[in-house]
Amino acid sequence: MKTLRMLLLAAACLPVSVAPAQDFHGFDPAGFDGGMLSAEALKAMAEDAAKATPPRNGERLVIGFANLQRDISFGVLVEQGIVKNAEAAGVELVIADNRLDGPTALANANSFVQRGVDYAIEFQTDANFGPAVMQVFDAAGTKVTAIDIPMPDAGFFGVNNPRSGFMGGSFLAHEAKTAYGDRVRDAYLVIGALPQSGAIPRMRTDGQRAGFLAMTPGFPTDRVIEIDTKNTLQEAYAQMSNVIGRIPPGAPILIIAINDQATVGMLQAVRAAGRVDDAIAVGNGADEAQAIATDPKLVGATGSFPSSYGNYLVPIALATLAGKPVPPAVFVTHEIVTKANVCQFYPEQPCSGEPTTYRFPEPQFESYLVELRKQDWLKGYEALLPSN
Repeated sequence: MKTLRMLLLAAACLPVSVAPAQDFHGFDPAGFDGGMLSAEALKAMAEDAAKATPPRNGERLVIGFANLQRDISFGVLVEQGIVKNAEAAGVELVIADNRLDGPTALANANSFVQRGVDYAIEFQTDANFGPAVMQVFDAAGTKVTAIDIPMPDAGFFGVNNPRSGFMGGSFLAHEAKTAYGDRVRDAYLVIGALPQSGAIPRMRTDGQRAGFLAMTPGFPTDRVIEIDTKNTLQEAYAQMSNVIGRIPPGAPILIIAINDQATVGMLQAVRAAGRVDDAIAVGNGADEAQAIATDPKLVGATGSFPSSYGNYLVPIALATLAGKPVPPAVFVTHEIVTKANVCQFYPEQPCSGEPTTYRFPEPQFESYLVELRKQDWLKGYEALLPSN
């Protein structure tokens, strides 16, 4: 029944056909570079949006933003970007905290509707609560953009999960070969997953596995261990502590996970067990910039640049309210962030060391996408798969 429910959710998530995107005061969602638009452009967008969709409060547009969790670095950076863009556009912003919890997300959705928001941005992790949350917004006629975890009838914005995952896994393989040489064949790969959030985050962690294995032919699959991190540092630490005893002394420990916080938690568990000399790790998100700059065992992360999310999300909301066509899925652009280039993305952090010689393995990724599109668990999510 759970599989059937997820397939029905998937089929409902995306419209059958979508008009081509178009430039709207400098915002083209199909080819946007992620830079913040000018205040003039954002204000013009808000004016057009208010003309097409008059504010429910009779004064100015209100956008509701329900954050994943307000006290984790990724959520903090996403929120800061949304606040900055909303202020520049001159729209009101109502903020709630979903606290990684489905019932809380549902309560927040009801609160947004009661407060008469004109648009909602939802960052919530429990895929099983997506339909209930969207029933609330659909009944009120409120359009929604879902961040990273899709919901039925909502637009999608966030990580290009297959590419992000494949990038991180192949980069980890590159770094493992550099660090361990032929000893890579004796290594254990530990992947910190997030099963509660359904198929879309699975694209990321399956991509991590596929990217690593594509670059390490013959790696024993019985040395791949997957743990449930529940998207948090604390749970990642606990679960990594539980499995580290299964890894023989002296064997290299290769760590990768759904996000930076889970990666850091897993690495902390390895340190606590006295095994850190055996380990290297790759994060996802690159929001733990200080750790990337200073921790010798965190060799890099696939950057999702959460501080830029608001540069997309507020224009997407305003374009939708203005009646402009927006693609069903808009993805961020990913790059590998290392100690050598972290200062380019986070100027407050120092750069050190030599640039990586890693190059994204495009042919292997394209082959992976061909196989991924054949998977039954992704039917209905085709628009959330990249073209390359």
